[in-house]
Amino acid sequence: MTGFLYGLLWVLTRALGWILFRYRAEGQIPPIGGVLVAANHASYLDIPLLGCGIRRRAWYLGRNDLFPIPVLSRILQSLGWIPLRPGRLDREAFDKAISLIQAGKVGVIFPEGGRTHDGHLRPPKAGIGVIVSQTGCPVVPAYIEGTFDALPTGAFWPRWHRVIVRFGSSLHFEWRETQDKGEAKRFYQQVSRTVIEHIAALGKVPVPKGKDDETQTTPTPTTAGARNAE
Repeated sequence: MTGFLYGLLWVLTRALGWILFRYRAEGQIPPIGGVLVAANHASYLDIPLLGCGIRRRAWYLGRNDLFPIPVLSRILQSLGWIPLRPGRLDREAFDKAISLIQAGKVGVIFPEGGRTHDGHLRPPKAGIGVIVSQTGCPVVPAYIEGTFDALPTGAFWPRWHRVIVRFGSSLHFEWRETQDKGEAKRFYQQVSRTVIEHIAALGKVPVPKGKDDETQTTPTPTTAGARNAE
């Protein structure tokens, strides 16, 4: 898809978002360079309305079973959808996202691995850390507010509810090449945990507890191993 057509759809979608949901975006992502945007996921509305707040073309990692109709699938892939097989580390999908970010593009990932069914954040998956370790890219946390109320899981028609997308400051993680699988796994978990905490802080919502985490549930972001860009 050409940049002109993508830009036209961006403008139309943003206009519809404002008309239907009084949509607005707060904050922004870096204007140049490869970057990974990480956001919460609650609705089918998340991708188009998150994209309305990104003034650059973006590519989105999403479950491969969301759009099973072949023609629709091809159209969405031309728009920037990268089909991701759930329940595993899909090397093909991740390699595509990594290549795009290394080429200076914007990648988008939903660290929870799927939509929430109750409106609350879910524990993050470690896949985001894999991308960070391979690219060294900054991660911009984002919180999408209102899409769960506008179109929750199981709903067939959206209802009016204001939608706000908040982008946080870029996070930078220091990765050192290692052959130690345990150390790599800890880095992946650290990245995913830090990112989800910043997402929670943007939304002023509880941080989800993971199976290895029995700590606080208030949104107090950690800065260990990460630093915010000024």
